[in-house]
Amino acid sequence: MTRRFGDPPETCRSYRIRRGAYAILPQGRSVLLTHQEEPQPEFQLPGGGIDPGESPLQALHREVFEETGWKIASPVRLGAFRRFTFMPEYELWAEKLCIVYIARPVYALSHPTEPGHDAVWMDMAVAAEALGNPGDRHFLERALI
Repeated sequence: MTRRFGDPPETCRSYRIRRGAYAILPQGRSVLLTHQEEPQPEFQLPGGGIDPGESPLQALHREVFEETGWKIASPVRLGAFRRFTFMPEYELWAEKLCIVYIARPVYALSHPTEPGHDAVWMDMAVAAEALGNPGDRHFLERALI
């Protein structure tokens, strides 16, 4: 069973499964994060939803580029977690199945192409506290070991 982080599902709600791929991108003692402005300002692991017909690795490369502008290499799957949340940008309650990878940031190709996102380099220890959800924090802390 995939470990859950955050609030348990509300029994009165119907949730749609939303699969996503996310990356821990270390370089020295820093890690590349994305800062998303909406619906509320939050630091996140770069990544996002897996589109129909897309593999998790294809989604990982696409989402990291959209949210950070960086090309990545050598992704290795660390694990997965799930969380139940409201996604206001889609107006839906989701059971997010988050697949987490560690990868090597190769080089920046451009600024983020996803509106409202900024690429941010942060010290890993600080990032572990700054990330907006407990699943992201858990996997980053595991990567620090």
